[in-house]
Amino acid sequence: MKRLFPAPWLSLALWVLWLVLNLSISPGNLLLGAVLGFVAPLMMRKLRPLPIRIRRPGVILRLFLVVGRDVLASNLAVALSVLNAGRRPPRSRFVKVPLDLRDANGLATLSMICTVVPGTVWSELALDRSILLLHVFDLEDDEAPFIEHFKATYERPLMEIFE
Repeated sequence: MKRLFPAPWLSLALWVLWLVLNLSISPGNLLLGAVLGFVAPLMMRKLRPLPIRIRRPGVILRLFLVVGRDVLASNLAVALSVLNAGRRPPRSRFVKVPLDLRDANGLATLSMICTVVPGTVWSELALDRSILLLHVFDLEDDEAPFIEHFKATYERPLMEIFE
């Protein structure tokens, strides 16, 4: 059954989405939606990520709260930096962060965190997943404290969760 329906919830969601978007439950739309819900997951089966194995679920809540705090603090810091740009322009730079995290799901979560926290942009990941290139909006001259903070705050909890 798993070979025929690799993602049954996705199949059902695609079928319902087809019907909602067409605003019709005619026999043709019922059939087309069912075909879409059946064929699309079969075609995309190889693109689906590996199943997620969460090792320490309690760390998720702590990480969520830390990211929330950092989002608020970074919003304020970036806003102040933009407002004071005439007096002191921001010191933007690219930072190479060595990574110990190798799990694909953990890296995807880390990329989402970098996207959500203002002032950082995920720019590039080395092919061997050993170095992350981040663009930081405003950074002091020494990047070592930033790298240590990034690894301790985001990477290590993700390693606890996924590896």
